[in-house]
Amino acid sequence: MSQSAVSKRYAAALFEIALESKLVNQIEEELIVIKQLFFDHKELGIVLGHPKVPADQKKKILKDSFETVSTAVLHTLYLLIDRSRTSIVPDLVDEYIKKANLYRKTEDAIVYSVKPLSESEITSFSQVFAKKAGATSLRVRNEVKPDLIGGVKIRIGNRIFDGSVSGKLARIERQLAGQNRKKG
Repeated sequence: MSQSAVSKRYAAALFEIALESKLVNQIEEELIVIKQLFFDHKELGIVLGHPKVPADQKKKILKDSFETVSTAVLHTLYLLIDRSRTSIVPDLVDEYIKKANLYRKTEDAIVYSVKPLSESEITSFSQVFAKKAGATSLRVRNEVKPDLIGGVKIRIGNRIFDGSVSGKLARIERQLAGQNRKKG
């Protein structure tokens, strides 16, 4: 079975537990922190995936590292250790977030801008683009990208809405290049 299919199964099981215990948001927040720790501390993943480190020792490392996480998350991590599947943690987190977003009818969006946006601007983008994304709301994260020159670029899933000056210039350049090819 592919790693993607396995991570989807574990995410689905954890999501069902989260629904039953009414901890969907809390578990999502915990998983996001855990994923970030896996990225920031690559050695954690190496130790947890190493076959010569006993499972009990791996579980102790997790218990000490994540002592404040919910029982459901900790037991899921224990299960991944028992089944030698700790490498799927980042994918499992992504799949869980997809399920939680679907449940809440929300989408994650990144708004790229030249300068940091105010809360009211973020709220405005959320309201306008939620409808375009077919969601009731957007969770917007703002990333500053000075190379946009002006305007904004919005990424919702795999869709991009580009209203940046650099994007407009690139479109004009492609149009001109296409006209020049037709003439030549």
